[in-house]
Amino acid sequence: MAKGINKVILVGNLGQDPDERAMPNGNAVTNISVATSNAWKDKDSGEKKERTEWHRVVFFNRLAEVAGEYLKKGEKVYIEGELRTKEWEKEGQKHFTTEIIASEMQMLGKVNPSDQSNEEWLRDYAGKEEKNDIPF
Repeated sequence: MAKGINKVILVGNLGQDPDERAMPNGNAVTNISVATSNAWKDKDSGEKKERTEWHRVVFFNRLAEVAGEYLKKGEKVYIEGELRTKEWEKEGQKHFTTEIIASEMQMLGKVNPSDQSNEEWLRDYAGKEEKNDIPF
């Protein structure tokens, strides 16, 4: 019998630029916040509704370096990892936070700096990539 599975998969947008730091042993650690949203139509009113959830994600070592260097606010990102809850006490009060400790990360899109729709901007952006003479 399995002991359990602790796996998280997120696809969302960065809420701010990554926060890069070094641990006392010199290893890299990078924190990001990722927003995921659900949209639905209210059954009673017919009104469109949306709910956004914010997720704290932590990267360590080489993945932290890559995330810190390449991720930017607003970009879409795919994250795989596991949930971890931290507990601490401050002024006699217990505090908890749950984070996603990332094991995989894939960048899914660029920031759209204009008023174009994302689809138009991505099409234009892809068209501006440099061409080279390699036949494959």
